[in-house]
Amino acid sequence: MKTTNNKRIMSFIRWVAKLIVRLEIIGYDLIPQNGAFLVTTSHISRLDTPLLMISTPREDVIGLVARDYQKRSLFKWLLNAIGVIWVSRDETDFAAFREAVSYLNKGWIVGIAPEGTRSRDQKLLEGKSGAALLAQKAKVPIVPAAVTGSADMLNRLLKFKKMRVQIRFGKAYYLPEMPNQDHKEWLKQSTDEIMCRIAVLLPEKHWGFYAESPRLKELLEEKIH
Repeated sequence: MKTTNNKRIMSFIRWVAKLIVRLEIIGYDLIPQNGAFLVTTSHISRLDTPLLMISTPREDVIGLVARDYQKRSLFKWLLNAIGVIWVSRDETDFAAFREAVSYLNKGWIVGIAPEGTRSRDQKLLEGKSGAALLAQKAKVPIVPAAVTGSADMLNRLLKFKKMRVQIRFGKAYYLPEMPNQDHKEWLKQSTDEIMCRIAVLLPEKHWGFYAESPRLKELLEEKIH
C-alpha cells in the first residue's frame, strides 16, 4: 500500500513532468472516476508507466513493471518511489498476479502492458494472456490506453525541448466470461480483443502485429460510423 511519502514523491514527479513534458490526454472523460479497473496500454518507452500513473489525480493506481528495469538505477528508484508491482518476464509470476488481483479487489486502478515487453520499433507486438486472466479473475472492466511520443525523450531533452506525449483512452468494456471448456480459445480471443482495442487508439503505422486483424477492422468501422 502506498504511504504518505509515496504520495509526496508522486506530487513531485507530477511537478517535474510539467516542466519537461507537454502532456495531452484524450478521452479522460471515459475513465471511471472511482472503483477498480484494469488499464491496458501500448508500451514503447520506459516512461510509459510513470506517465500513465500521473495522468490521473487518483492516488489508488499502480502498474505492473518488468523486473528488468531494476537493473537501471534511475528507473528502479523512480518506480519504487511511485510504487509498482514488479513482475518477472521469464516465467509465470503467480506472486505478482496475486498482488495485482488484491489491488483490484480493493478498488484500485492496475495498469499493465499486455505485450509484456517494450516495442523497439513502436509497433504493437503480439499480446500475452496475463491481462485477460487478470480481468477475468478480478471481474473488473478494462480501459484501453495508447501512449505516443514517449520514445522521443532523449532527442527532445538534448535539444532542450519539452517532450510531446499523447495519452489516449478508450471506452471501458468487459470481457465475456471464460467458458468451462476451451480456455485456450477464450484466452486468444480475449487477448486479441484487448490488443485491438489498444490498436484502434493508435495511428496505423503503430498497429504492427494487429494490422491485418479482422477484429481491428470491425472496431475501426464502429469508430467511423
